[in-house]
Amino acid sequence: MMPGRPALSLKGRALRYLSQREHSRAELERKLRSHEETPGELERVLDELAQRGFIDHGRVAESVLYRRAGKLGALRLRQELQAKGLEPAVVAQAMESLKGTELARAREVWARRFGTPASDAAERARQARFLAARGFDGEVVRKVIRGLED
Repeated sequence: MMPGRPALSLKGRALRYLSQREHSRAELERKLRSHEETPGELERVLDELAQRGFIDHGRVAESVLYRRAGKLGALRLRQELQAKGLEPAVVAQAMESLKGTELARAREVWARRFGTPASDAAERARQARFLAARGFDGEVVRKVIRGLED
């Protein structure tokens, strides 16, 4: 905190976080718990923000997909959404929206990283591990590495 500047209220801190990017309720709870001065204060603030539309899990999911879908596969994206404490229905809807683009996104990630087909088995394995670590499932990885069409 800067000298001469009053401490931010719990609501002020929450709004500061929300102004930087979308946050789920669970994320805000985690970040703000240590700043709660009276029991129940955090719950009241978060309830108010949710009621006013500042906390919206649909927007959180859209934000994650927008920022990360060009770099990660569905498995990693699902993991990130679940880690944010989003409801299973929101996560399932987000995953459904990615279904048709998984192979194209994997090819794009592969092309940015490698650009040329593997020359031997060791290089194919390295490329496959790279894509798997990014969260693309095995079938998609095989198609990209082999260069097969949809």
